[in-house]
Amino acid sequence: MTEAVVNLDALSLKPDTIGTRFANEYAEIGTALGLKALGANYLVVPPGKTSMPFHRHHISDEMFFILSGSGVYRFGEERIPVRAGDCLGAPAAGAAHQLINTGSEPLRYLALSNNTNAEVIEYPDSGRVRVDVGLSGFHRYDGTFKQGGKLSPLGYWEGEDIDGADDV
Repeated sequence: MTEAVVNLDALSLKPDTIGTRFANEYAEIGTALGLKALGANYLVVPPGKTSMPFHRHHISDEMFFILSGSGVYRFGEERIPVRAGDCLGAPAAGAAHQLINTGSEPLRYLALSNNTNAEVIEYPDSGRVRVDVGLSGFHRYDGTFKQGGKLSPLGYWEGEDIDGADDV
């Protein structure tokens, strides 16, 4: 059900744990508020964990607002200490980013982004790329093409039947 006001204390958090490094509890605030173009999530990350792999968006901007706790914002080659009250930016096509809880209490933050019909996400640590795209809706949910993997360099015409011409 869509609400006009959502209180963080009243949200039902969903656990999301992958392996030993990645763990969080989260709630999709934007969905609860009926927002379509603005993504808004509330995340709680336990000490010593991170919620997402080191990644970079090529289309969507992201912003994080630290509510409580402390950690490190891995931003490109930098590692920036963060604490309650800090607002972090991750511009589209900018540096890869990741929030890591290095403190002794849960790291609580809001993650905001623009929801687009297409996104390319690069994962520098693993060399993976993800492409989600669709004509309408939000790429994560409504994408008509959702694939990812490791890429290798290729020319524009490589692999095409070009009647014996050299690959360009």
